[in-house]
Amino acid sequence: MNRRNMLRSSTATLGGVVGGTLAAGCVSVTAGSGAKTLFEVPITTIPIVGSSEVYPVRRIYCIGRNYAAHAREMGSDPTREPPFFFQKPTDAIQYVAPGTTGNHPYPPLTKNYHYEVELVAALKTGGRNIPMDKALDHVFGYAVGLDMTRRDLQRFMGDQKKPWEIGKSFDMSAPIGPLHPVSQVGHFTKGAISLSVNGQVKQSADLSYMMWSVAEQIAQLSAAFELKPGDIIYSGTPENVGPVVKGDVMLARIAGLPDLSVKVV
Repeated sequence: MNRRNMLRSSTATLGGVVGGTLAAGCVSVTAGSGAKTLFEVPITTIPIVGSSEVYPVRRIYCIGRNYAAHAREMGSDPTREPPFFFQKPTDAIQYVAPGTTGNHPYPPLTKNYHYEVELVAALKTGGRNIPMDKALDHVFGYAVGLDMTRRDLQRFMGDQKKPWEIGKSFDMSAPIGPLHPVSQVGHFTKGAISLSVNGQVKQSADLSYMMWSVAEQIAQLSAAFELKPGDIIYSGTPENVGPVVKGDVMLARIAGLPDLSVKVV
């Protein structure tokens, strides 16, 4: 078999995935091709309050330093800094049911493990360049979440001008409660947000203190990425982030949503 025929044979074997339509076919190899995946990859989902359905997570976006006081404690000037975002992998999700305390493993490689309580917005529709006055129309619901952070690793990488995903994007770094549909709870533009450790309040603020509202975050993100159903947004944390150790119990609260309780093990 000469080289040209070998290439033709290989392309046919791959069901057209390699042939001139790779860009169109690479999103879903099995669609219309009859191909089977090599192994199953679990889909990350979040339960929906009042429904037997679950919410499939596509991407996790997080905004950094979105409360002025927190920006200051992290060494930034909130009057001049535009919003910036990072992502966590979908399997960072750790679902914790209301009324229970989830066991949260202390991760490896860190000696300075921090809590960050956040409002989470889940999208039902998406798009590009979404106008701010239409942004909340894309929100399906809200939940209480924690953006857990290996702070020493984050700072070490930041000091070297290197990406700091290792400080943010690790296993079970995004504990979350169930999603509450907007049709049931409305939108959260204000209201108390707090976090306690072993019964002592550490973080306490109001959602209205966000420098960039959820609507503004959606508009900003859609200018950089095509947002889609299944995208969730961790909308930033107030000041007084700090460390936890094994045995500590964190209680995250947002007015109008059930508490999120997590024990570090």
